[in-house]
Amino acid sequence: MNIVSFGGGTNSAALLIGLYKHKIPIDLITFADTGAEHPHTYQFIEIINQWLAEHGMPQITVVQYVDRYGNRLSLETECLRSHTLPSIAYGHKRCSQKHKIAPQEKFCNHYAPCREVWQRGEKVNRYIGYDAGEVKRYEHSRKYNEADKKYHNRYPLIEEWGWNRDDCIREIKAAGLPQPGKSSCFFCPSMKKQEILYLKEHYPDLFDRAAALEENAMPYLKTVKGLGRNYSWKERFGEEKPC
Repeated sequence: MNIVSFGGGTNSAALLIGLYKHKIPIDLITFADTGAEHPHTYQFIEIINQWLAEHGMPQITVVQYVDRYGNRLSLETECLRSHTLPSIAYGHKRCSQKHKIAPQEKFCNHYAPCREVWQRGEKVNRYIGYDAGEVKRYEHSRKYNEADKKYHNRYPLIEEWGWNRDDCIREIKAAGLPQPGKSSCFFCPSMKKQEILYLKEHYPDLFDRAAALEENAMPYLKTVKGLGRNYSWKERFGEEKPC
C-alpha cells in the first residue's frame, strides 16, 4: 500500500512526477485543505489532477478538518472564533498539525485498504516530498520513523534520487506542468514582504480577510504585534502601494 502526502507545492509535485518516472505504483494521494490555501494552489490541484489522470495515477483526495460534531472547521474560522492568530505566529506549529497532518491521518485510519494492511501487521508506505536540500528537516522526521507502527515513511527525493529544489523545478517543467507556487495559507505569518504585497495587489479580498483576522485578534495579543509577529500586516501594508 503506497500513499502520498501531497502538500500542493514544488516538492510534492516533483515527487508525483518522480514516482511515475520510476514506475512506483501509488494507491492514494491526500491533500489537506485548511480552507485558506492560496488561489494558485487550488488551481494547481486541478491541473495536476488532469496530469495524474493522463498517467494512470489516482486523483488527489482532499481532506479537511472537522469538529467533534462533524462540521467543517477551517483554520480561518477557528482563529476568528478564538480571537487568535495561526499558531506559527507564536512560534508553534499546531495549526499544521491540526489542519494538515491530523485530517490526513484520520482519513487513512478509516480507509479500508490502509486498515487491511495494518490488520496484517504490516506498514503503509507513505511518500513524503523532502528534497535533498532539506537535510535537517529530513533527519528530524526520521527520528520518529522506527517508533511509527502504522507507516514506513519514505523520502525518495533525498534518499533515492538526490533531487534538490532546482531539480524539482526542472522535473516539473519537463513534465509540461506549470510551477505550483508556494503552498501556504494566505494569512501565514511566515509570508515574506513581497508575497504579502503580491497578495494585496492581486487578491485584495484575501488581504482584507487576513487583516480582519489580525484585527479580530489584536485586543488579545500579548507576545506578538500581528501576523508579522513583530509588526501588523494592516499597519505596515494597509496603505502601502504594491510594487
